[in-house]
Amino acid sequence: MLEIKNLTVSLDNRILLRDITMTVANGARHLLTGHNGSGKSTLASVIAGNSAYSVDCGQIIFDGRDVTGDNATTRALLGIFLGAQNVPEIPGLTVISFLKHSAAAHTHFQTGRDLSMGEFLTRLEQIRTQLDIPKEWLNRSMNVGFSGGERKRLMLLQLLMTQPRLAILDEPDSGADAATQKQIADTIALMSETTFLFISHQNAFTDMIAPTATTALSHGEIVIK
Repeated sequence: MLEIKNLTVSLDNRILLRDITMTVANGARHLLTGHNGSGKSTLASVIAGNSAYSVDCGQIIFDGRDVTGDNATTRALLGIFLGAQNVPEIPGLTVISFLKHSAAAHTHFQTGRDLSMGEFLTRLEQIRTQLDIPKEWLNRSMNVGFSGGERKRLMLLQLLMTQPRLAILDEPDSGADAATQKQIADTIALMSETTFLFISHQNAFTDMIAPTATTALSHGEIVIK
């Protein structure tokens, strides 16, 4: 599903990742681990297409397509989802509006047809109920006034609405209580057609996911065991 070849990345002329080569198998629950500052979040952002970073050399291959030069929007539409550790607050943009625009863009890109409001609302209600998310959340501004755990539940709502092919989750357990962590793990288990690359420092949460593979980073390089 994902192949990274000899990837070197810098920010403001400082090298953050050096010669990263790794693969993530289709259907994997792949754990990315390492100490704080080892480059895990940087790698997640670069795979998702964050233009703040400079790819000095190497390639990112997603499902056989070289996406190294593609922007974040194209990568998202192709099926790469990033559940970031720190998400922005967007005053004035309601959760339901955000989800509708996202779902419509994905549907049109993948099928060439427009997503009807009825189809969207039916799907949203099914997933909202499944996650036990209060209906009033939908009319609040994106991430504004939500706690850390509530933002993680919104991430799950986005994840299930878009059904990405590759989901990169940067410390999804951070700021989440035990019940929310279990809900995240259960959701990952249910999404059998999505490949996951996730970052976590908590053994109890990692054990719930049961990783199929692990890659360790240290000082921007892969640790060879």
